[in-house]
Amino acid sequence: MKSGIHPEYHRTRVTCACGATYEMGSTKESIRVDICARCHPFYTGKQRIVDTGGRVERFRRRYEKSAAAAAAPAKG
Repeated sequence: MKSGIHPEYHRTRVTCACGATYEMGSTKESIRVDICARCHPFYTGKQRIVDTGGRVERFRRRYEKSAAAAAAPAKG
């Protein structure tokens, strides 16, 4: 291997938004993540909606409007 071209390798602390911390090796000194194996719905079996930019709320409002229109009696 050539010397001087490889980045430094650190023992890194990974911190999740849920509060879990892990130690691993990386070229970064610290890493912050939003979802980890401890809080990910695939591993926990619990549904957790991660709302980015209000998209979930906008979908729910649109769905409520269409459900109300479908339930209303037809004029005729």
